Amino acid sequence: MIDIILVSISAFLIVVFAIPSIITVAKLKGLYDKPDERKIHSNKIPRLGGLAVFIGFVLSVSIWGSFSDMPGIQYLQASLILLFFSGLKDDIIILSPMKKLGTQLIAAGFVSYLTPVRLTDFHGVFGIHEIPLSVSIPLTMFTLIVVTNSFNLIDGADGLAGGLGLLMSLTFAIYFVNSDDHSWALMAFGLAGALLGFLFFNFNPAKIFLGDAGSLTTGFLLAIFAIHFIEMNISDINNINRIDSAPGIAIAILIVPLYDTLRVFILRTSKKKSPFQADRNHIHHWLMRIGMNHREVSFTLVAVNLVFILVAFSIKDNPAYLVTSIIVGLSIIVGQIPAYFYRHKLSDLEADDSALLELQENLKGKTSTIK
Repeated sequence: MIDIILVSISAFLIVVFAIPSIITVAKLKGLYDKPDERKIHSNKIPRLGGLAVFIGFVLSVSIWGSFSDMPGIQYLQASLILLFFSGLKDDIIILSPMKKLGTQLIAAGFVSYLTPVRLTDFHGVFGIHEIPLSVSIPLTMFTLIVVTNSFNLIDGADGLAGGLGLLMSLTFAIYFVNSDDHSWALMAFGLAGALLGFLFFNFNPAKIFLGDAGSLTTGFLLAIFAIHFIEMNISDINNINRIDSAPGIAIAILIVPLYDTLRVFILRTSKKKSPFQADRNHIHHWLMRIGMNHREVSFTLVAVNLVFILVAFSIKDNPAYLVTSIIVGLSIIVGQIPAYFYRHKLSDLEADDSALLELQENLKGKTSTIK
């Protein structure tokens, strides 16, 4: 247990001491995230926070970790490094979406083909249990890419991606510890410590952003944790805390970025736009339209994600298909709330405008009568 404490503290301290220097260099070299019509910040802010998070995570895990029980760990490390440099290049000079996707396919391929981190069982969802290798590998690649990009896309408000990542990594970490899965717990706590250090500089007003280097690697790690979480709960695996509904629990842990990504992709496609075309239709944009500031948006979405996690674990003894259906159904209902409040806000504004016009007309009428 002492090494888990040390990895968390080390990652936290490395990030806390590294970020001020990174901010200074970014300002000297003009490496800013410049505001434009689709972004919600108005100042030039460095976007190299992912550099500190990645270094903090890798150094602390390398120093305190022992991964002899994790076959294929070198391929996982190679995938992370590949994604990190891809994201770093995009943070400094823009990288095309197709090149970013190509890099993600290679990284996902490394993990899916060359490591045991692979989805092999549906736990009865859609009536499916064990799945063949020919389905397992592409399904795992798809899952890795979807979760990675969903986390990248949710990074739109100060403290949001870092707060969600901290909650998710801690949830996986605590479960891994309770299941005596030491190496995975150490990795998850290392990520949590790094993200906690980053949040000290990212809460509104943010001094630095996570950037693609940070969001891609963090999202990729969370996807790997989710896949391992699902796989360690297969019925023939010796796990003292086995959960039959693991797929539904994993979806609940990642629910906010997953729901947001699915929602914006459907909206863009329905408008005959590219699903990768950036816009202001993310859930954090809608919350800001109803009057929330950065802090309120981040705390609200992290709290919503936490509620979903608690709900999922409270019904974990039900079949996987039922837990999954409940979580997905609840996300659809809850996801309509920001638009509902926004429509009512518009209605109130229109009513106020109508009342003002009526008052002006009455005043004109009274003025004419007096004359």
